[in-house]
Amino acid sequence: MKKAIIIGASSGIGMELAKILSQNNYEVGLTARRESLLQDLQKELPGKSYIRKMDVAETAPARKIFQEMLSEIQDVELVVINAGIGSAGKIEWEREKLIIDVNATGFAAIANAAMDYFEERGSGHIVGISSIASLKGLGRYTAYSATKAFISQYMQGLRQRSHRRKMNITITDVKPGFVETPMTEDNQNMFWVAPVEKAAQQIYTAIQKRKNHAYITKRWRLVAWALQIMPEWIYLRLPV
Repeated sequence: MKKAIIIGASSGIGMELAKILSQNNYEVGLTARRESLLQDLQKELPGKSYIRKMDVAETAPARKIFQEMLSEIQDVELVVINAGIGSAGKIEWEREKLIIDVNATGFAAIANAAMDYFEERGSGHIVGISSIASLKGLGRYTAYSATKAFISQYMQGLRQRSHRRKMNITITDVKPGFVETPMTEDNQNMFWVAPVEKAAQQIYTAIQKRKNHAYITKRWRLVAWALQIMPEWIYLRLPV
């Protein structure tokens, strides 16, 4: 029996990925701030599951809960860190700080603990959900794009650490474009929007193939390429 933990499983990509993993003979540990939604999800899953309330912005309690779940499930081979929030337009510092606390500090707190666990175990797989937004600073989503860039860079560092120490630990950076989730339901002018079920299935495929990077859906690789070669003077004029 394969075993996985998903951080941020109460809705969206995390919830759909939990269903796919459970359908494919994984025992799954699920965490999120909204425990009632985890309880509803647990009733839908065909396999064994564990749920715990967790707010990754509260890093010390979150790490303790994560380590307790590792001990409870035992021999976990996959950790997916999906917890994240966003906001558009001009926002107050308190909200921007919360985005940083959840998306960057919260991510690093769990990724650090997962890496320590897998180094002791001798192998493992960490999947982090960053974003196409990680590739450029976005004027309407300043903190969000910056924290997603942090996630990608942090995972690249873990990948190098694993390689240099000759550890059998896979680090997968998932960069979704627009996906139909509660976080994007108020967004205007989205394009190439993927149903969350399709996005989660492609992420599962990337996990099975142990990829280092995955664009979700695959066509977003074209946008990534365009953003990476675009001159600054053109980019600054884009309505993003």
